[in-house]
Amino acid sequence: MSNNMFNEFLSSESVKLTVKQQRIVQAAIRLFAEKGYSNTSTAEIAKLAEVSEASIFKQYGTKDKLLLALIIPQFKEFFPSMADEVLGQLSRSQSTFEGFLREFLRNRIELALKNKEIFQIIIKELIYKEELKKELIPYIFEVAASRLTQVIELFKERGELTDIPTGKMLKSLFTFVGGFFASQFVLLNKESIDEQEIEDAVRFMLHGIGSSSSNN
Repeated sequence: MSNNMFNEFLSSESVKLTVKQQRIVQAAIRLFAEKGYSNTSTAEIAKLAEVSEASIFKQYGTKDKLLLALIIPQFKEFFPSMADEVLGQLSRSQSTFEGFLREFLRNRIELALKNKEIFQIIIKELIYKEELKKELIPYIFEVAASRLTQVIELFKERGELTDIPTGKMLKSLFTFVGGFFASQFVLLNKESIDEQEIEDAVRFMLHGIGSSSSNN
């Protein structure tokens, strides 16, 4: 998978899928989630989608491109939209950092549950596909870090966060959130996350990054 291919999908605009493309995408999601990307052939996708294998190559070119077509839209949506919404709300309110973390987890859990199979594919492939990890991880940091940095700096100004370097806090948040989603949706394969689990996760994060709220 080349950087040019990856950048092409990152910069591409969303387009409405044809009926045939929808069948291919749905079949790929199902098989990638069940068997894994490496263990799924384009022939199997074509059979389940009830299209010819040639149609897949015509629509997407390669299996790598088909994988990117499934997961890149999720990365585009997962961090930026939520962070932008929250930043707007924070600038107009006295929300706490604890409240931000709780709302962030609830919102992203809801998104993950609605797209569970795709998120399982993303997490599994990031764990096992080194090339994909090298290309996607920097993108995650790029789109999320600038926005979350603004959130952290805002709460530092309000005195809620200790004087731990912002970069260190970001790494802690990324590590915990990534581990949380991997464990809940892949290892445990959960269909829902209850409020107590969210509260426990928020408390754990607050304690780990040194928020003053964790000492109250």
